[in-house]
Amino acid sequence: MTIHYNTQGRPAKKAIGAAIAAALAMALAANSAVPVQAQSAKITEPNSRISLAVSRGKLVTLPAAVEDVFIAENGIADVQVRSPRQLYIFGKRSGETSFYATNAAGRVVYSAEIAVIGAEISSIDQMLSLAMPSADIAVSTTNNFVLLTGTIADPDDAEEAENLVQAYVGDDTRVVSRLKTATPMQVNLKVRFAEVSRTLAKEINGNVLTRDNTGGFLFGLSRGRNFGTITDFDTSAFPNLDASSLFGLPTGSISLPFNPNTGQFVTPGGTQFNFNQSSGLNTIQAAGRLFGLDISTALDISERVGLVTTLASPNLTTISGETATFLAGGRFPIPQSSGFGEVSVTYQDFGVSLSYTPTVLSNGRISIRVAPKVSELSSAGAVRINGFEIPAISTREAETTVELGSGESFMIAGLMQNSYSSTVDKTPGLADVPVIGNLFKSDGYRKNETELMIVVTPYLVKPVSENQIVLPTDGFKQANDFERVFMNRHTSTGTGDRPKPTVAPPVESGPAISSLEAPAKTKTAKKNGKSGGAAPGFSFDN
Repeated sequence: MTIHYNTQGRPAKKAIGAAIAAALAMALAANSAVPVQAQSAKITEPNSRISLAVSRGKLVTLPAAVEDVFIAENGIADVQVRSPRQLYIFGKRSGETSFYATNAAGRVVYSAEIAVIGAEISSIDQMLSLAMPSADIAVSTTNNFVLLTGTIADPDDAEEAENLVQAYVGDDTRVVSRLKTATPMQVNLKVRFAEVSRTLAKEINGNVLTRDNTGGFLFGLSRGRNFGTITDFDTSAFPNLDASSLFGLPTGSISLPFNPNTGQFVTPGGTQFNFNQSSGLNTIQAAGRLFGLDISTALDISERVGLVTTLASPNLTTISGETATFLAGGRFPIPQSSGFGEVSVTYQDFGVSLSYTPTVLSNGRISIRVAPKVSELSSAGAVRINGFEIPAISTREAETTVELGSGESFMIAGLMQNSYSSTVDKTPGLADVPVIGNLFKSDGYRKNETELMIVVTPYLVKPVSENQIVLPTDGFKQANDFERVFMNRHTSTGTGDRPKPTVAPPVESGPAISSLEAPAKTKTAKKNGKSGGAAPGFSFDN
């Protein structure tokens, strides 16, 4: 429906009079001797926009007096003329319409597009400010829908804001959300495994071997490892020389074996002590005759101190709400019998692994479900099946949920273990004799101390330029033959950097693109009057 108002706010009479005027004009044009020149129509678009709520209005003061006002749909909005220079426009229902005001000469004094929504914009702003004080939300309206723009602290706030506005404006108005999260939604987690293991092992083993050949009775006592033997001294390899001068006898009276190594005569049938070299043991050995017995002893003393430190620091980045996994290690095969004599192989992971699921909260803090794990192959507890040895796995792992701020650290797990074991193996009775009893017993003990800490540190991160990333291989340069042979270097001292992307120079107009060349040839192409391509970091040349 089209409504035409005069400045008194009453509908203008346009029935018979308008038809008669139009007929007279056509008749005059047809009977006139002067030809009528065709003119192009002039279309005027609204030059402003007014947003209204239902049952709300605005007073418009015009720069000049108007004669006629026009509104396209008075069911959406209506107008009242208060004076030739003041109009009152008010909304009736949701929608959009057009409004024009002209003076007596037919010139447009004021025109506008009128948008009517089901609620006052300022009221929506106040409602959102009260419900979400930390959010920065702007409200704008177009054709029967509300657009929400700005930033929010948490992704859940976008749905909440949309639901609040939709309930406020009603079902006739559509709400569109284009809200962005102010807090970065990518989380980098740094986990540090710090472990120190100290071991101390001591062993004192007594070994004794005796022999008695007196009176035709052989007696012996032995204990411990096979550290040596007691045998008769063999003189068959020594030459027999005249030893009469040693006893003041005439020459040729007596001959004895002569040892060239010592330069002395030896008596046949002596005792010889033989010692075996110990493997990996510190040994104190002694031999001789005591109380008519041949005695050989060996005292093994060993002490082993071990120190092992482990430091692993995996890093992993993922977005909020998603689970990320990380493994730096390997897999070892485990044979399994699958029936009918067939053997299948499965693989077990080991190494440093990390699995975590972060959730960014509205206050910028991070809730993390984290499960770090460090495992390694161990011979302790290994089993052997059908000729295959399956190693055991030594594991340190934890799984928990913590809440931290960006850059804050928290120790999620710790282990302090202290174990002690002692073993005494002895000969009953003899081992209890002071001092000498140490030769008849073995005393060993082992002490293990382990301390482990697992520390997690989350960071809210944003993507950066590739130029800002430093790689471990940056600056690495392989040594040439001269440096390896004459300077004993395996790497060069060069400080060269890896190739990185660069911005292409400004593109000049020129012939069509036909080939791709390196960025270094761009300057040459310009000198020749040729142009480059449009991709950053590359240039094109004919």
